[in-house]
Amino acid sequence: MSKSIQVDIVSAESEIFSGEATRVFATGILGELEVAAGHAPLLTGLLPGPIRLRLKDGAEEIAYVTGGILEIQPGHVTVLADTVVRARDFNEMEAIKAREQAEQAIQDSQSRVDIARARAELVQAAGMLRAIQDLKKKGKYK
Repeated sequence: MSKSIQVDIVSAESEIFSGEATRVFATGILGELEVAAGHAPLLTGLLPGPIRLRLKDGAEEIAYVTGGILEIQPGHVTVLADTVVRARDFNEMEAIKAREQAEQAIQDSQSRVDIARARAELVQAAGMLRAIQDLKKKGKYK
């Protein structure tokens, strides 16, 4: 039986997940991460994208974060997300609309601040759509 690690995924709004997992997959600022029991301690920023958990029974739990911090300690992984959404709460139409609004805002922007904000919103919407597409490929999104 695979060793497990305690995983907590939280944001300012709520705790999304707290439980045991055998693997955690995330996108850190320097690339893709796979965390298992016994992983070396690490603290890294997270890019917008999915956080996948492989649970002890083999099932997967998926959430989408807009960014945040990943902390790995012996036997414990903590995700401190800016904003987080569970996979079962994904809304493809809202993500498409957000992407379109961000693209329009970039075209209409009058200042560098507006452009930077719109680009950040575009990255978040594109990341959400990528996560939805990945789930569709795996047959886990309806």
